[in-house]
Amino acid sequence: MSRVRGASKREMSAARSAVEPVAGPPAAEALRGAPQRGVPGTPLPGPLRLASLAAFPFPAPQGSQVFAREQARALERAGAAVTVVCYGRGSGTAPDDVALERSPAWLSPRSLRAGPNVAKPLADAALVATYVAAHRKQPFDLALAHNVEAAFVALAARPLLRVPVLYVAHTLMRHELSSYGPATLRPALDRAGETLDHSIARRADGVMVLCEAAAKQLGSLARGPLALIPPGLAPAPPPAAGEVARVCAAHGLAPGAFALYAGNPDGYQSLDTLRRAAPLLPELPVAVATHAGPVAERGPLHWLAVADAREARALLHGARIALLPRRAPGGFPIKLLNYMEAARPIVAREGLVGSLVHGLNAQLVPAEATPGAFVAAIRALLADPARARRLGEAARATLETQHAWPELARRTLAHAADVARAADPLHWLRSGASGSEQR
Repeated sequence: MSRVRGASKREMSAARSAVEPVAGPPAAEALRGAPQRGVPGTPLPGPLRLASLAAFPFPAPQGSQVFAREQARALERAGAAVTVVCYGRGSGTAPDDVALERSPAWLSPRSLRAGPNVAKPLADAALVATYVAAHRKQPFDLALAHNVEAAFVALAARPLLRVPVLYVAHTLMRHELSSYGPATLRPALDRAGETLDHSIARRADGVMVLCEAAAKQLGSLARGPLALIPPGLAPAPPPAAGEVARVCAAHGLAPGAFALYAGNPDGYQSLDTLRRAAPLLPELPVAVATHAGPVAERGPLHWLAVADAREARALLHGARIALLPRRAPGGFPIKLLNYMEAARPIVAREGLVGSLVHGLNAQLVPAEATPGAFVAAIRALLADPARARRLGEAARATLETQHAWPELARRTLAHAADVARAADPLHWLRSGASGSEQR
């Protein structure tokens, strides 16, 4: 394991609701008390022991991995005991403040890219075995299953371990699966993705979604409690102006003189919109900053291979405008939080996430907007720098008020407690105030 836990245990916060904020005592003090069977938001005895199941390389500089890491840290601070159970490969050094159980590296995919991979069935079988072994050493009260593959891992082990499964829906496969296949198979892959979404929602003991579109799609299907809890980000001081200028110069750019998309180049990101928009916008270079290996594409976009998150952050702080062309609803792009933190004016599609409001904290275009509509939105911001600045500042304020990890962690633990209680109420009544019993 990456970190050895101390003998003392912290307690999670109680909350009246998995969604609404509540004033009260600190999280570590609020949990004490006897459980009440069937009453949502009431405390469970002792800190929850959570398996954060991640069927992907970890760590890695991609949105799902960043979300899983930061959620684990926030839940620990809120009083839970969290272990990330993941593939045996990753990129960079594993965080020393997150407990890890990894499957064997030789059974893990070598590629860090998301999407289907011939190595994944064997990797997921190994992850089931790793999860079972980790539970035998220190039993879990609940599995937080990040995305579709991890949900199948958790569900495969549920009959043996009797650990409830909270499905954390990072996306809707109805809209994403087809991006990994040829266009001729898109209708069939969309139907297959929808079947996956429905199957997991109906089988999991509870569901956590990250945006309104996923709540609408899965709300009527979930057999257990469902909560909408977006991801968070803790703002940090901005990089120094000298660092921003140096990084921009290394990529042939001048601070304040380019628009930027920062993230992976997978098909569901709809980067084709930017490819077609860039030639229509000669006055402002459109750049794509990505960690996804060497960039070989040539064309109207400026492709920037970045070494780490720090370099990407410096580029983002140097950008004039932040771009989010993604069409596929159902998730919450982590890059959006980075855009907000940098206080950049954001151009994105309507309906992607509820916290973006046109004219308040973003410049939004219709969900099916053409590249020309993106160009018009960018030019509107270029023509009114004061408005662009106000939108960026409002985006930063949205981050601070709606995406603060302490409140999101409190809501997540309250929802997890509801799911665990609903799945096995007698377990919590039997265990009393002494903590979770061995399963």
